[in-house]
Amino acid sequence: MQTAKAFPEELNLADYFLFDRLAEGLGEKVAVLFGEQRVTYADVADRVRALRGFFAAGGVAREERVLIALHDTPAYVYAFFATLHHGAVVAMGNPDSPPDDLAYLVEYTRASVVITNPRAAAAIRPALAAAGLRALILVPEVATGGDVEADFITPPSLAALSPVSLRDAIDNGRYSQPLPPRPTKRDDVAIWLFTSGSTGRSKAAIHTHRDFAFNTEHYAKNTVGYRPSDVTVSVPRLFFGYATGTNLMFPFAVGATTALFAERPTPEALTAAIERHRPTVVTNVPTMMGKLLELDESRAAAGKPRLDFSSVRFHLSAGEALPPALLLRFTERFPADVYDGIGSAEMFHIYCSNRPGDIKPGSLGRVVEGYQVKVLSEGAAGPGAAELPPGETGVMWVKGDSVALGYFQDRDKSWATFFGHWCRTGDLFRLDEEGYLWFSGRADDLLKVGGIWVAPTEVEECLMRHPAVSLAAVIGAEDEGLVKPKAYVVLRDDKRSLAATDEGRRALAAELKEHVKERLSKHKYPRWVVFTDDVPKNDRGKVDKKTLKAQEASGESPRGD
Repeated sequence: MQTAKAFPEELNLADYFLFDRLAEGLGEKVAVLFGEQRVTYADVADRVRALRGFFAAGGVAREERVLIALHDTPAYVYAFFATLHHGAVVAMGNPDSPPDDLAYLVEYTRASVVITNPRAAAAIRPALAAAGLRALILVPEVATGGDVEADFITPPSLAALSPVSLRDAIDNGRYSQPLPPRPTKRDDVAIWLFTSGSTGRSKAAIHTHRDFAFNTEHYAKNTVGYRPSDVTVSVPRLFFGYATGTNLMFPFAVGATTALFAERPTPEALTAAIERHRPTVVTNVPTMMGKLLELDESRAAAGKPRLDFSSVRFHLSAGEALPPALLLRFTERFPADVYDGIGSAEMFHIYCSNRPGDIKPGSLGRVVEGYQVKVLSEGAAGPGAAELPPGETGVMWVKGDSVALGYFQDRDKSWATFFGHWCRTGDLFRLDEEGYLWFSGRADDLLKVGGIWVAPTEVEECLMRHPAVSLAAVIGAEDEGLVKPKAYVVLRDDKRSLAATDEGRRALAAELKEHVKERLSKHKYPRWVVFTDDVPKNDRGKVDKKTLKAQEASGESPRGD
């Protein structure tokens, strides 16, 4: 295993990702593309210094939280690095989240500064008023290419909070002449990364400056190989740690360029960004890969030009399982590598991955150098337990210098997850003889059917090998007190007519059940199939099984065929 990268005692991520690029003479290189805007590294640094000056003049203290809830625009970049430059702590949220969820983040983080758009701020005005903020910075909600420093009318409901526009914060910061920031230590807290919240409210994994630099060196630079010539585009939004890394930190670390778009990441919006910016690296997710194939086919059927992804040298995939059948379809149509991997908020980013010249479809690749993994029995009390032999499924544990300090306000969950240098992931894996890792789902998602454990992921992947299926999600449902698999199925656009009638729907449901029975053990087939236009997703784009389970428990879910 490669020796872990060491970092100096004094380390600040704003230097590591941004100001070091200026020292390398890259000030005039384009750092951010936003529509027709071209923002250089020097432009970013200028606004970061000014915004940090605004924080200092307003009395923002080191390690106070700054909550950033913005769309993917240059303003996000300025706010992110200014917070780190000041020695404050970044917390990130989705501006399109339900107001209750955003209000929870304001209260939970105890943020002293909130940076968001006027619409989101107005929706959570009571929470902002109760927070005792040092500053509320508002950024106009713009389409891609719009001016994030433009004037706008502040909603009257926010007047009592004395908000300041991003433009005024930057202008005021330029003239504040604050003292230079005091150096931060590599183990000072830098960023809170939120878990996906599969049960209950999301919790923050507390990370230090070292954590992000460590993963950048080992994964971004040495495993998948980001280059200074790269242009990056992302499906997940920047508030999600997966994209914070791949579409902001990693390109900045090597002097590359990130291309941002503010709109919701639909297949059409992503395609427009790819056609405009010709990226070399695309941060993708399996659901979007399937939708891109459908868009490509629908274009061809309408006599329109097919999608052109010829500029892309590799796609990244994470966040949900990538079925081998979908991977094959995608790479046959768009001939670029797809590096599927797994990471977590607890470890910041990806620690197991496929990589250049080393791709095994269906697996999540091998451990990233600098990290160590073990597959232990579900009941293992600690990382010193005996490892399971190759081929046996158990819970994966991971060790690496990007491991979080713990969860904020949740010692019990921290004690069950973090064991010194090690993290118990809760993910079920098997490790083969060659060191490749194969995902079997979450330990808390397993279903006991007829006394035998069933991994929903396995059933979902089997269903998605059927030519009519675009997406499948499997949960447990009760049948006379017994738990059985239930599948929610989204059909491909050109196959939806198959379920347009009651007779057709029942016939297709029966066909899908037989499809699973023929390929897996018979007890694993879904007893019910619900055809739906889409399944609920959380704000990170993952299938929201928590909502599906709640709907099933309340009787709101259709029974299915």
